[in-house]
Amino acid sequence: MPELPEVETVRAGLSPHMEGARFERVTLGRPDLRFPFAENFAGRLEGATLTRLSRRAKFLMAELSSGETLIMHLGMSGRFTIDEGGAALTPGEFTHPQATNPKHDHVIFDMSRGARVVFNDPRRFGFMELFAKGEAIERLAHLGPEPLSNEFNGPALRAAFKGKKSKVKSALLDQRNVSGLGNIYVCEALYRAGISPTRAAGRLSVAESETLAGHIKVILREAIASGGSTLRDFAGASGELGYFQHSFDVYGREGEPCNNCAAPITRLVQSARSTFYCKTCQG
Repeated sequence: MPELPEVETVRAGLSPHMEGARFERVTLGRPDLRFPFAENFAGRLEGATLTRLSRRAKFLMAELSSGETLIMHLGMSGRFTIDEGGAALTPGEFTHPQATNPKHDHVIFDMSRGARVVFNDPRRFGFMELFAKGEAIERLAHLGPEPLSNEFNGPALRAAFKGKKSKVKSALLDQRNVSGLGNIYVCEALYRAGISPTRAAGRLSVAESETLAGHIKVILREAIASGGSTLRDFAGASGELGYFQHSFDVYGREGEPCNNCAAPITRLVQSARSTFYCKTCQG
């Protein structure tokens, strides 16, 4: 599933084609994705201008001139295609080893500046939700701070972890503590910070919390600058594939030598997810 850097990469790719443009026509290929579309979904979008496209955690947020907000989530296999008058920028069909199939083009946005934006999702774990002006967006209500914001730092992380007996890896994946982090970048950040994923979150020291928060920020910025990580179905809206995976220190490298000490990278399962780390450097 795409993590914060991948979603930010998609946002940056979509923004020039959608932000400030009007929804001329919205076409739905089916009545639902992971969840049913809101009543009169297409009609509520058509005629409205997308005034601002932002990201919150792993969600794309489109603010509309009508006062409504469109929330979009890529799920496991969702991706966007941009077609500008025949010049298709397809994150799949032309650049991804697994080509998109038109039968999975479930949502089509025809924008006023000429771009056709298509959402393709073979597994349909993605979703789009439309919220009326002033309507509470419950799924965003309990999210922790954005890891790249000024609100996220060592003291904030230590306060979120205070008294927690859960492992630090699981605590970082808990979106209530910090939003947008996923398995890949948590593994990488813990490695750089020299912290074992099996440590209890509440037992991190002030210095360790500060170090970990700093590495989280750095690694996310590096991944965004590299266009995210290409794993399975992810590709950016511009059609370019992310290449941060070539910089992984531990993720997916079970049995390979640690880049620092040459000890073999270890894999263990935590909360049904694979964790990769170096027992020597993160002892």
